[in-house]
Amino acid sequence: MSQLKNDLLLRALRKEKVERPPVWMMRQAGRYLPDYIKLRDKYDFFTRVQTPELATEITLQPVNQVGVDAAIIFSDILVIPQAMGLEVLMEEGKGPSLPKTIKAQSDIDALNTANAEEHLKYVLDALSLTKKELAGRVPLIGFAGAPWTILCYMVEGKGSKTWDKAKQFAYTQPQLAHALLQKITDITIDYLKAQVKAGADTVQVFDSWAGSLSPEDFKTYAQPYLLQIADAVSKDAPVILFPKGTWYALKDLSRSSASGIGIDWTITPQFARELTSNNITLQGNFDPAKLLAPVPQIKQWVKEMIDGFGAQNYIANLGHGITPNVPVDHAKAFVEAVKEYRI
Repeated sequence: MSQLKNDLLLRALRKEKVERPPVWMMRQAGRYLPDYIKLRDKYDFFTRVQTPELATEITLQPVNQVGVDAAIIFSDILVIPQAMGLEVLMEEGKGPSLPKTIKAQSDIDALNTANAEEHLKYVLDALSLTKKELAGRVPLIGFAGAPWTILCYMVEGKGSKTWDKAKQFAYTQPQLAHALLQKITDITIDYLKAQVKAGADTVQVFDSWAGSLSPEDFKTYAQPYLLQIADAVSKDAPVILFPKGTWYALKDLSRSSASGIGIDWTITPQFARELTSNNITLQGNFDPAKLLAPVPQIKQWVKEMIDGFGAQNYIANLGHGITPNVPVDHAKAFVEAVKEYRI
């Protein structure tokens, strides 16, 4: 740890005193950066993900150009279904599709959960290379998709607003759903532990579609697997859980072995603090669409957000990924506003 020049993120996750909150942005290495678009026009998506040199270059862009306090490895949550033996196609502008979906026990039995390190070696190589290139400037974040979110894609076969098929699968065949969730959990734990070994200082678990579940169903199909991952991986590195749209689970999750919880903009900072009794670091929750407002307004809103959370036990971030239409100088203004914050 001592070789990190900027360890604000790790200190915030350990609930140590910081002079200002750390800041990074979900999807910070991506479509709003002109240099990323150049690489996107040259190489297809999975070539970028699976070529460590390209993934490293993309991971470093926001550190060099926007000044964030952490790098997050350029990858995708759907590398897990790929490692498990499913084909994943990615069409620019259209999102992912899985030609073969999970319908029956035989489909689940056919899934591979062994040798995560071997199947996902390209991610681990990208982490090691990025770690070297960063030379201790900022911490490096690894990540994976949460079991419920991965199940959604595996059953639905593509993105959805409502995830009807995935929910029907869970509600009509709960035993199959739990068997699938457990398989995803097992390989994800191995994968995240391998990421830490390869150089990740902390890891985040993205449960992007957790908010499609009712509080009761979240407790059944999402929470137990998030907690399993946090319990297993937190022995190796701090874990941040980000189940989007599930403010109702904050109390339970704040008692977990996770070090941080990401929240979106559907809850006030004050209420999030109240629900978690300030016993876990919170991350969020700026609406990315607000980055399209004039710069002075962005800076004002950021200050109000930090005032709301309090500067300690807090990581400034967005409530979801940055969108492609955000001007780079607006992203910079967000980061600068956090860096200018005075306690």
